[in-house]
Amino acid sequence: MSIVMSEAERQEFLAGVHVGIVSIAEDGRGPLTVPVWYDYEPGGSVWFVTPADSRKAGLLDVGDRMSLCAQSEELPPKYVSVEGPVVAIETADVDSDVRPIAERYLGAEIGAAYIEGTRGEDGPNEVLVRIEPERWYSADFAKGLEG
Repeated sequence: MSIVMSEAERQEFLAGVHVGIVSIAEDGRGPLTVPVWYDYEPGGSVWFVTPADSRKAGLLDVGDRMSLCAQSEELPPKYVSVEGPVVAIETADVDSDVRPIAERYLGAEIGAAYIEGTRGEDGPNEVLVRIEPERWYSADFAKGLEG
């Protein structure tokens, strides 16, 4: 039996709360590969927020290609990896972009405290990056145990 997830399984998995690992090409080096909080709704784009002056943001332009991989920490492992173009890089809004992603990962109360603790006087200048998934790779190793 194949361990590859169906389209519905992989979209549902990617929509779950997992830390994503992004890989971004970097001239003269290996790809920058770092964790991010991300969000995804089936059929849509994957998005994450990062400081505008971060290495991630500095390496990206609309049209560049990048990858994001999300995995389960539980056994047997599962993962979904997507690759595609960056379709948008725009100024992130605290209330419509940053707060929802913080609350997705930390819950409402701790997410709100995180937002307040990281805003400072003017808060960080952040950008929202959208990726359009074109290539999908996935595995659910539990399928290999079915028999």
